Amino acid sequence: MTQLKPVPHGLLQAFRAYESALMSHDVAALDALYASSPTTLHGDADGLLVGHEQVSALLEADGGAPQRRIVQTHVQVIDDDHALILAATDAEHGGRGLQTQLWARDPVRIEHGGWQITAAHVSTPAPAFDSRIWRVVGDPLISSHTPDGALSGETLAVKDVVAVAGFAVGAGSPAWLEQAPISSEHAAAVAQLLDAGASVRGIARTEEFAYSLTGLNAHYGAPPNPRAQGRVPGGSSAGSATAVALGHASIGLGTDTGGSIRVPAAYQGLYGIRTSHGAVPRTGLLPLAKAFDTVGWMTRSAFLLQAVGDVLLPATAVSTPTKDEIRVVPSLVGLATPEVAAAIEGALPESEPLDWSPQTLEEWREAFVTGQAYQAWQAHGAWLETRLDTLGEAVRARFETARSVTRAQADEARAVLAEARAEILEVVGDRVLAYPSASSVAPTAADAESVRDDTMRLTCLAGIAGLPAVTVPLRTATGLPAGLCLVAAPGRDRDLLALAADL
Repeated sequence: MTQLKPVPHGLLQAFRAYESALMSHDVAALDALYASSPTTLHGDADGLLVGHEQVSALLEADGGAPQRRIVQTHVQVIDDDHALILAATDAEHGGRGLQTQLWARDPVRIEHGGWQITAAHVSTPAPAFDSRIWRVVGDPLISSHTPDGALSGETLAVKDVVAVAGFAVGAGSPAWLEQAPISSEHAAAVAQLLDAGASVRGIARTEEFAYSLTGLNAHYGAPPNPRAQGRVPGGSSAGSATAVALGHASIGLGTDTGGSIRVPAAYQGLYGIRTSHGAVPRTGLLPLAKAFDTVGWMTRSAFLLQAVGDVLLPATAVSTPTKDEIRVVPSLVGLATPEVAAAIEGALPESEPLDWSPQTLEEWREAFVTGQAYQAWQAHGAWLETRLDTLGEAVRARFETARSVTRAQADEARAVLAEARAEILEVVGDRVLAYPSASSVAPTAADAESVRDDTMRLTCLAGIAGLPAVTVPLRTATGLPAGLCLVAAPGRDRDLLALAADL
């Protein structure tokens, strides 16, 4: 008969100290109870963190764990210096959670008998639905009446600036939602997808008025990024992207003005397309800047991305470019961080580079931002004039800037953009250009605003010239998602979708 090994001295005391620190959000104590090693592990529903530095950053940023109590504890002793502890927990708000921890004893340490966690996995009670991701969700919310359509069996996460009949458009703003009328008709894109057999799973969260690239909504929180734990999901089509990445829906329907499809797709390892300006009807969309607004979508596969295009895009002859025809633009790749640049170069090692360095790119970005801001205030200023205080800090700052843009400044920006558009269209010609979809991997919330301008220098190009842009998921050397952006002349959306499917 095998004898159970006795629990080593100090182990349970260390376990209780961890639980006490977790419930009181004592970050310093929690940090000290995790082994200071690059191999320390922490896993939960949002993903896996590797190394004490990443674990420590999570402890600092998560704002504290929900209150709970331990109801069962089981210890399996491996040897005198290693043990596995499994605990069942009851959450204060209901539901059962589980926690697994691998503990190791460092004979040099005195505190807590030298015991520290080297690996942990936590599961918490699943919510009925995640309000960070969804405004409203069903199973499905809206059914298709086309049982044998091209998209039968597919499900939509519809960004909350796109009309779904029977529901108001909430625009990521509680104040706007409170007074918004119920939509009597579906947006044109929603209606087409329903006719093709897809159903609507739900209405997904967006940043306020789709005026951001981070995915951080001041009222509802940020949808998680399941491919890059502890990092922002990207926006403004954040909820749609996360719903697809998590498998809650197969198609994330959204909009892209300055990168709101391409950035979340890049940050979360998805395929995505910003369509040519005007290629897909924008009927039923709440505008941000009509001169740049487009319909877009995200999927987990290039095949489905193309299948949605077959439904939404106008019928045109497809001339599929080959991988050898893609021209990487080194000057634009150089605007990205080294790890993203390396991923782009590694994906297309044989591609012939295109020698194009737009000399006034920063002026173009500034003109795009000014033009976007002027149009955003024209669209929403009358309502926001007395309600700016209802907005989160970052979006409020953008609208305050937008309010100050004069007609003369907008006209100057329009002239700059006209020259930029002409140059971009000439350079693109019949080529397919490649450069990063975003300037970096998904940043943390603390760093998100600092990379905005860098990313906008890349994303504004398609917006200025009305180009279609497809983002293809890549991985950096550290395993984080990044995006390869492919652009072509207006109207070549189907060509890019076919190319992405062949890569």
